[in-house]
Amino acid sequence: MMMKGLYEAHLPVSDLKASISFYEKLELTLAHENERVAFLWIEKGKSWLGLWKADISTIPYHPATRHVAFQIETSSIEQIKEWLMEKGISIHPMFGFSEEQQPLVLDNPPQFHAAIYFIDPDGNLLECIAPLEIDAGEHHEMMTFEDWERKKHPFID
Repeated sequence: MMMKGLYEAHLPVSDLKASISFYEKLELTLAHENERVAFLWIEKGKSWLGLWKADISTIPYHPATRHVAFQIETSSIEQIKEWLMEKGISIHPMFGFSEEQQPLVLDNPPQFHAAIYFIDPDGNLLECIAPLEIDAGEHHEMMTFEDWERKKHPFID
């Protein structure tokens, strides 16, 4: 296969310095910066995020233009909320699920994912997402990760 993964994604921002500072809290590393754009490594040499100083940062949010999902290890899905909150980043209510109810499990067959949502200083929607199960063959409603775990392991408490 020729395609190996996603190398870069880009977001519009109003203040490069403030945005760089925010993304450095997420442990991204500044690779390049000038007066109109900054690139931060997500994983050095493998993927980065471009932040562009642009007036379009004021356009209403839409996932087609202002959304990035960071993949995390499935084993860290239960720690990610605390990790974000320790950095002063609050969880963003999503799909009718409150901050307290996240992480949640997305109903996107054939791949089920656990996800948690938050926003950057410009209101760009960010997500930490972890793969759970692929080709499960079943459809389910969105649910909390806690409910997913209970459903998958009904005898463990």
